[in-house]
Amino acid sequence: MAEDKKTFVDEINKALAKSEGLTLKDLLFSYHGTPYPVTVCSVETFQALENLEARRDDMVLVSYTKCGVNWLIQISSDFIFTTVQSKPVSAELPFIECGVPDKYQRMKQIPSPRILATHLNYDCLPKSIFKNKAKILVLFQNPKDTAVSFFHFHNNVSSVPSDSSWVEFFSEFMNGKVGWGSYFDHAVTWNKHIADENTMIIIYEDLKEDLPASVKQRAEFFGFSPTAEQIQAIAHRATFQAVKDKAEETHGAVGSILFRRGVVGDWKNLFSEAQNQEMDAKFKVCLEGTKLGAKLKYDVYCKA
Repeated sequence: MAEDKKTFVDEINKALAKSEGLTLKDLLFSYHGTPYPVTVCSVETFQALENLEARRDDMVLVSYTKCGVNWLIQISSDFIFTTVQSKPVSAELPFIECGVPDKYQRMKQIPSPRILATHLNYDCLPKSIFKNKAKILVLFQNPKDTAVSFFHFHNNVSSVPSDSSWVEFFSEFMNGKVGWGSYFDHAVTWNKHIADENTMIIIYEDLKEDLPASVKQRAEFFGFSPTAEQIQAIAHRATFQAVKDKAEETHGAVGSILFRRGVVGDWKNLFSEAQNQEMDAKFKVCLEGTKLGAKLKYDVYCKA
């Protein structure tokens, strides 16, 4: 087990090492019109991903990048460990679109239930996920905090090229010229599938507000039946601080950056009034009046 964890951390470190010497322009490549980081993704891997054979009991965890899915992975792993009495073991990078093409052959050896995490949009997911009716849990965070978290990730990982300023990054974020593309394109597409069978969309802020209730709801969605005591224990181990305290052990040097602050409203420390107005207008055009827009509680979390 310790060797698997070490190998996983080594894979993260290898990905970070690929960033050394790259400019921001060289960090991204385009696949089917969406930018992805060359450090963890490749055309060959995307082509191989199309043949991934999902299982009905796979736990598919989706989020736009920096919306908290690494936290969700930790919680979901605990579901399995607590109720199935087995520890999810994989030395692969945690996202299905990241890594080398032959990873999918190795993934066949992972016992069920597997966790399939991804930042991909609905239209880019392997078709077998839908054919085999795997359950999909989609996590969103309010767009302002997402942008700020993404900016800090670029700035705080020394090997990853960063924008010269928040102003520059904000412009790239709003135009979808960042890894995995536009937050708003991602949200608009998933909103179309919010009522699909086997799909549940949840909000990061709701996890923060009532973690035990969220743990119970997520567990039941994936078919687990933890006791009340198990739910409380999982929630206790899954507080953001508890996960952050173990982040270096679970994710290596980048752990403390992946789990940086975990607070709601951090955007207020960076957004200018003009940026507030720009994103408010974008939200209004893309999501106002939609079911996802209502779930995001934009007026609660994104108004000064």
